[in-house]
Amino acid sequence: METKIAVISIIVEDLVSVPKINELLSKYGEYIVGRMGIPYHKKKINIISIVIDAPEDIINSLSGQIGDLKGVNTKTAYSNS
Repeated sequence: METKIAVISIIVEDLVSVPKINELLSKYGEYIVGRMGIPYHKKKINIISIVIDAPEDIINSLSGQIGDLKGVNTKTAYSNS
């Protein structure tokens, strides 16, 4: 199956959602190439960037499930290749 490279950007405004985010990232761990998390204490938010190499439906599923969580926003950018 063809895979795509994407970056899922996650902004967490409600820390209650962090355990569920970590659970989802573990569930999709076989597709994750890298992860960077930055706590931004001044604004009381966390920023997470996920690089993923997966079929498009997997990427959309992960991004959608994370974006449905309380106090969490996501955006996904895909490579052209």
